[in-house]
Amino acid sequence: MKALRNDCFALPPGVNWTPVDEALERLRSRLHTVVDVERAVPLSRLNGRILASDVVAPRAHPPSSNSAVDGYAFAGPVTEVPCTMPLVDGRSAAGAPYAGRVPHGHAIRILTGAMMPAGTDTVVLDEDCDVIDGQLHLNGTLKGGANSRKAGEDIRVKDTILTAATRITPTQISVLASVGIASVDVYQPLRVGILSTGDEVKPVGSTVADWQIYDANHPMLSALVSQLGYQVVDLGHVPDRADDVKAALERGAQQCDLILTSGGISAGDEDHVSKTLKAHGDISNWRIAIKPGRPLALAMFQGTPVVGLPGNPVAAWVCALRFGAPAMALLAGGEWFEPQGYVLPANFSKHKKPGRSEMLRARVREGQVEVFGSEGSGRVTGLAWSEGLVELDESAQKIEPGSPVRFIPYGSFGL
Repeated sequence: MKALRNDCFALPPGVNWTPVDEALERLRSRLHTVVDVERAVPLSRLNGRILASDVVAPRAHPPSSNSAVDGYAFAGPVTEVPCTMPLVDGRSAAGAPYAGRVPHGHAIRILTGAMMPAGTDTVVLDEDCDVIDGQLHLNGTLKGGANSRKAGEDIRVKDTILTAATRITPTQISVLASVGIASVDVYQPLRVGILSTGDEVKPVGSTVADWQIYDANHPMLSALVSQLGYQVVDLGHVPDRADDVKAALERGAQQCDLILTSGGISAGDEDHVSKTLKAHGDISNWRIAIKPGRPLALAMFQGTPVVGLPGNPVAAWVCALRFGAPAMALLAGGEWFEPQGYVLPANFSKHKKPGRSEMLRARVREGQVEVFGSEGSGRVTGLAWSEGLVELDESAQKIEPGSPVRFIPYGSFGL
């Protein structure tokens, strides 16, 4: 695949604060698929993979006309009652179709899913008829074609049933199987490196001092990447030392298609991720007009894109969803997406100042949106409590109970 440009994330001169919508559009316009195609991947390994090309049906579905119910088949319509017709000896079952032709004015026993015998196009339900002395008695009128499925009414031969860039789900695997497709071409899984930094941050299981904290971001981001269907590459945790950060990024550039870092992306003395990327790569620190989040480092390091996330877990989560998830989808061969939101009444009050978008941890109860009691970006309990985000735009807003707000469930990000 074609590599990204080294300056693909560069901002225009003089741009400082970037509105969320503008930042997303700039990011989208600078990315493209970076993974190669894997040929003829079988159905058993397709779940979560991304199609590399359109899929065309080699067979119709259903392949032949069949009955939707248990009943009796004949040539319709029936416009006048009473109506009787003699029954043909035999029946058509799903696993044993009737081989002959049903004469006009005659009927035959048929079961659900069975192929419609030649000479028939209509089925009457068992409960809408009677059989007396080998004669079928209809109790009401019936349209021609009733209770039958026509060949190809769902899928016709040469129909495009799935398009390139589609992420394959279990239901789409069912569609492929229904027309006899055993394998398709998909993109190789995007390899996403996860790197944590900071002297105060320690991996879970380590011995910690009072001034140190356990690393909540690394397992959270790893789980996010895995659930989105990508391959996690563990780049570990490094302290605030430039040489260690550089070595970890070099490993990531060799092993990964994208690197996610957390922490060390501002302009402080110990922000060695941003310093290293500036010294040895090409970096743009996008100051996004979003809360929580704001600093988002987008860089190229030895040909590999790097997304530098804030260190606070809530900010890291919000930026990983809002910016990272659609970016990863595009790099992986999928489509850039805007998460689907739903306008629902608020069950909270808030006076919002103008200037920045805000993403509030939220959930829906009894048709109303609740938000977590604290907006602190270090409150990890709010992440576990929430089921989605409320997105407020840059304008000043006064929200009272009952005000309409946009709620984005986590499922809209692909989770």
